[in-house]
Amino acid sequence: MQTLHITNGDIMTERLLELSIPGDILTWNEMLCEGQAIEQLDSEAHINKRKIFFNEVYGLEFEDDKFQKDIDKLNHANQYTDVILWFEYDLFCHINLMAAISLLRQKHVNLPIYLVCSGRIEGEDSLKGLGELTQSQLLNHFDNKISLNQTDLELAETLWGIYCGKDHNLFKPFIVKKSSFEYLNSCLKAHLERFPSSINGLNVLENNILQLIKDHNIKSRHHLLGYVLNYQGYYGYGDLQIERLIDNLSIFFKETKDSIALNRKGHEALLGQHNFALELNNNIYYGGINRLEYQFSKTENKLIKTPINAN
Repeated sequence: MQTLHITNGDIMTERLLELSIPGDILTWNEMLCEGQAIEQLDSEAHINKRKIFFNEVYGLEFEDDKFQKDIDKLNHANQYTDVILWFEYDLFCHINLMAAISLLRQKHVNLPIYLVCSGRIEGEDSLKGLGELTQSQLLNHFDNKISLNQTDLELAETLWGIYCGKDHNLFKPFIVKKSSFEYLNSCLKAHLERFPSSINGLNVLENNILQLIKDHNIKSRHHLLGYVLNYQGYYGYGDLQIERLIDNLSIFFKETKDSIALNRKGHEALLGQHNFALELNNNIYYGGINRLEYQFSKTENKLIKTPINAN
């Protein structure tokens, strides 16, 4: 009988092994914040959609054999005394976290479940990921892990269901709901703002990238990537995701050998003079819906159907 640790990726798994924290480890190597998803995570339909997404959008192969081998540990819950979830403060991790908890419930894993979540560190200005913590900070987080109650688990399952559904405005009441997930409210708000703005057709992160180009002396796409990774707030996107965003936004800037600067279209976008959603054509799925189906209205503080989908 031992603890089952579910980590947010290979880096965290390596940290646990280095610290010799006892228990079995399930590494959650997914990025469910993008691409189509189905509530039943171990279903053939869900796995097929993930395979298509990774191949078509990132040219990667979804390792479904490894995925099924990993989550098979949840079919043998009688071998474990409890489950500890290791996830971070950002949207990337929180959507994976909601999915992991939902899968635990789908598998009827009735064990004590705990959460180790990084974010604010006393004496530090910026939020920190688990991989950025010192050994003593990480062990302190482990010692102070949060016990998730039944209400927390039901909340996570509900949110995963909404994410896989067609109406993401259903997230709105949960933005102000208190729970054991300290950073959930900020992540849900950030998610709604991932949809194109009703004003210029770019989402918060895309607008932020253009603003960084305008405000800084950017020398290359790699230079810009570093800025975006450091100034993306609650999104938690990785290199591949940011690089794809920068590629999509190339219609808004001009490149020379040693500089990147906004073109006329880029300045028009920041000034809100035109809605570029269709021209940008970032038609990626977020769970159950294509992001081009909706736009985020800041004045109404909700998602509204885009004109072509209004009926």
